[in-house]
Amino acid sequence: MIRLTRNLVRLLNIARTLARRDALFLLERLDIAPGVALIARATALRRVPGRPGQRLARALTDLGPTFIKLGQVLATRSDLLGDEIAADLTGLQDRLEPFPFDRARDAIEREFGCPLDTLFSHFETVPVAAASIAQVHFAITSDGREVAVKVLRPDVEDAFRRDLDLFRWAAGLIEATRPELRRLRPVESVRTFEEMVRFEMDLRFEAAAAAELAENFADDETFHVPAIDWRRTGQRVLTTERVYGIRFDDRAALLAAGHDPRTVLTKASAAFFNQVFRDGLFHGDLHPGNMFVMADGNVAVVDFGIMGRLDRSTGRHLAEMLLAFLNRDYRRAAEVHFEAGWVPADNSVESFTQACRSIAEPILGLPQNEISMARLLAQLFRVTEHFRMETQPQLLLLQKTMLVAEGAGRRLCPDINMWLLARPLIEQWIASNLGPQARIRDLAQDTVDTLNRLPRTVAALDDMLAGAGGEGLRIHPETLRALRGGDRASNGVPFWLVAVLTTALVLALIL
Repeated sequence: MIRLTRNLVRLLNIARTLARRDALFLLERLDIAPGVALIARATALRRVPGRPGQRLARALTDLGPTFIKLGQVLATRSDLLGDEIAADLTGLQDRLEPFPFDRARDAIEREFGCPLDTLFSHFETVPVAAASIAQVHFAITSDGREVAVKVLRPDVEDAFRRDLDLFRWAAGLIEATRPELRRLRPVESVRTFEEMVRFEMDLRFEAAAAAELAENFADDETFHVPAIDWRRTGQRVLTTERVYGIRFDDRAALLAAGHDPRTVLTKASAAFFNQVFRDGLFHGDLHPGNMFVMADGNVAVVDFGIMGRLDRSTGRHLAEMLLAFLNRDYRRAAEVHFEAGWVPADNSVESFTQACRSIAEPILGLPQNEISMARLLAQLFRVTEHFRMETQPQLLLLQKTMLVAEGAGRRLCPDINMWLLARPLIEQWIASNLGPQARIRDLAQDTVDTLNRLPRTVAALDDMLAGAGGEGLRIHPETLRALRGGDRASNGVPFWLVAVLTTALVLALIL
């Protein structure tokens, strides 16, 4: 009862803020606590200027850090809010007033247990950027290296914890009262959002993500990830190499510096493709303020608080789908959705092919430089209700990232499409990952993975049967020893043969 009262009061305050910005449609569309929305609507100001998405972005900024992050997530949900509102939220600026330098210094000194002066010979007191979760200062380390130091906002965890409790409650309410929205997985979406925020609250996770991204591009000089200063990195403080460069979308400055925008965009497109499809780890916040062109013409990125992951199977399906759309092979695009399990099997492939065509033709029929694969994915998400396709959380962040990257690329090279630049990479990747040799390699890897799991499976099954009152599977001790860790049975029989024979034995006893 206390939780219900607390959340209703909080919801009323949120509704009032939305009403003041004429953005109450967010609650009204989701039909959350209609009585609360009605009270707020009765006292709302009318005729507030701006498009609905712009008004919503201003309201979310008023509501604070958690809601700014929520707005960034909602920017991926054109299936909920429509293309125009989602696009306006993409431009939501994650900027807040900076907190005082004294508090930043206290946080650093508490984190490392020593005075600031022992870590840095110079520390700029005015931050270069202040966002909802942290702010960044430039500094010089005690050994003379130029760095950027990111410090979490004081007490930011408490604000997020309170708001996340409200989000969990609201998501449960939606699933309980709006069965037609369950396919959008509101509870799971809040859980995903909570996990994202939890990772951002510990800057060691961000440092680890940046280090992994750097390792993935260790042999690629065209894409630079700043080095982590692990000695000066902790839960609330992250120190990285300082990056110098021109903003990725500043075409005039790049031309003045002698850079070829097409070459820069080609490098950025290749790097983005390799992150998503080759590595399955991609930067999830590729707005121009996080991307720079260095003096040598190569691309550098900063701010690794939002990272996305795709498993290998999803990456393969996505690459096939994108290539099918680029080739206008709508039947194949539809088949990939069924093969991936994104569309229930009892739907008609022909009907979904028709839907794919209806979505893609208006987009692919545009001039080459206006084609947006992110918009195409967003339109696909919107028609999925007709085919009972559940939301794919792993693709939502990617779609939003694609949208932002496309916008930056279009400002850099207005007459070039980044996906057509990346098309040869897509074709090459599919050939090497879906051809006969790749299938044999995948089969071999699946077999190895199965054999590696077999000892644990057999041991667990043996323990389970024994625990149920039986005597287990009566596997010979030497064989069981080999399965549980030995490379060979004592009589010299290869492990793989023992594994195969034991599997056959287990199946014979079960079936």
